[in-house]
Amino acid sequence: MHAVIMAGGKGVRLRPYTTALPKPLVPIGDQHAILEIVLRQLAAAGFTGCTIAIGHLGHIIRAYVGDGERWGLKVDYSTEESPLGTIGPLLTMRDRLPESFLVMNGDILTDLDYADVLTRHRASGAPLTIATYARKVQIDFGVLTTVDSEVVAFTEKPSMDYRVSMGVYGLSLDTLAGYTAGLPFGFDELVLDLLKAQTPPHAYPFEGYWLDIGRPDDYDRANAEFTTHRSLLLKGA
Repeated sequence: MHAVIMAGGKGVRLRPYTTALPKPLVPIGDQHAILEIVLRQLAAAGFTGCTIAIGHLGHIIRAYVGDGERWGLKVDYSTEESPLGTIGPLLTMRDRLPESFLVMNGDILTDLDYADVLTRHRASGAPLTIATYARKVQIDFGVLTTVDSEVVAFTEKPSMDYRVSMGVYGLSLDTLAGYTAGLPFGFDELVLDLLKAQTPPHAYPFEGYWLDIGRPDDYDRANAEFTTHRSLLLKGA
């Protein structure tokens, strides 16, 4: 099994932590970087190969990870010379990817079974499988519904339930056919194209532990929770 880790972003929302370090290498707990935890998890799940898409401060990631041998993985790299979006980097490496593979962001902490995501993707026959997570959004205001300047309904501080993308996908190589390498291309564009073509993605619902480390508050939470969740995140690794 093969995985692609997207690690080329600048981590702007996580500054100042990412001023000198790429976001996937910010430390969690006393001993581990986020990317190290992910690589350990992939190896424990049975993945043997991994391509890391790098850009901003990518030389530091390359120096830290090397060839991946210490985790039992064969790691290679794809370098973004300019930002290519969330899917664009995959278009530049199509000739070295298998028929189906895992794609994931390099800044998430989860106990998701990566191998099962890929297995379910292959079994579904869908062009894309998206790991999803339940989120509840609390609105801190009274919400009004108006028609022609009249208030017709009112809800006091409602909450809204969503299924959100976890930043982990199963992808088939032929899903990328027809797109031009070297141009920016986003995950949102791919999903909208698939919906328009009436070849919808498959959803993989997940209810375990998941934290997207995108903001300083998320990073602080990750560090505060890591001791408690260490055995969960690194089981078998």
